[in-house]
Amino acid sequence: MAKRNLAELKIPATPAFIPVAKRVATTLGGQLGLSLMDLDELAIALTQACDSAIASAEDLGTHADLKLTYFATDRALVVDVDVIPTGAAALPMPASKAVTPIDPELQRLAYEMIRCFVDDFRPVVEPRTGHVRFRMVKHLAG
Repeated sequence: MAKRNLAELKIPATPAFIPVAKRVATTLGGQLGLSLMDLDELAIALTQACDSAIASAEDLGTHADLKLTYFATDRALVVDVDVIPTGAAALPMPASKAVTPIDPELQRLAYEMIRCFVDDFRPVVEPRTGHVRFRMVKHLAG
């Protein structure tokens, strides 16, 4: 499996930046030859993965970024989403609501939804540190 790095994107862990992540994914996927339906499905999965990563970042209690890595294999586009704590204490944290633990059933449903729209999905959550990483793979047709 030949791996070709396409792009790396670092965005604040806030919903306002999810469209940027989706735009990069659909542009790269289009260049690789994904169909319009595949691009739409990838955008849906990426939105949910970013939402889940942002929810995990909020639980860290510090500023965080999302690091998205896009790469191609012989027949697929792969997108990794990592939560990276920035620890930027100089920036004021937005007023947060009382932190509520993530409902395991809602998390399971979010992961199942992602699996409906990509060919492979691997969530990894480090139990001690809370580090979150998602890998999504969308294969080219044919």
